Amino acid sequence: MRISAILSAVLLAAAVVAAPVEKSLNGKRATADRGSYTVSGLGARKKAVLSNGGDTLAMAVAMLETEKMSTNYTYGDGKTGDSGNFGIFKQNWLMIRQAVPQYSKYTGAQWNAGAALNSNLSWDVKVLKAAQSKWGIDLWFAGHRDGESGFQNPNTADIQNYRNAVYWIKAQIDSNCVYRTDDTRFWVSVPAI
Repeated sequence: MRISAILSAVLLAAAVVAAPVEKSLNGKRATADRGSYTVSGLGARKKAVLSNGGDTLAMAVAMLETEKMSTNYTYGDGKTGDSGNFGIFKQNWLMIRQAVPQYSKYTGAQWNAGAALNSNLSWDVKVLKAAQSKWGIDLWFAGHRDGESGFQNPNTADIQNYRNAVYWIKAQIDSNCVYRTDDTRFWVSVPAI
């Protein structure tokens, strides 16, 4: 009897340690590395993504990349050449120029042409869909997360963590149709690269 009591106590302690810690900070619901909170006006942006041909996967990528699913970030995301990022999905120039024929003759040095995605949501979504179609979703994640290095080594822990974060956000959005159009932002802590 004593051994079973000790075993039960050990298992209970392990479950408590393994359970995510839920916090409430300024109205944010969160575990240690993910959660949700309200961003005023985000619902309108979600609707715009959907009305421009996006889906909940696209929405999840944008939601992970910026708080307001906007292009209000440092130009090129502070990067240049093929690493420069554009649009609400922060698509890199390498993939943009290879995904659509309009940019196929451009070089890495002509990366500023990617700025067109910053002001045209419809084009941004079309380029995203073209890239996902060209590489397939798994290789798209690798290239999106880590550019040329991602294509060469698509199964790194970092790429898998990024992919898992996007899919977790997508699952939250898909869990209740209200999340497709309300002001709830889901987030996962993923280091910027």
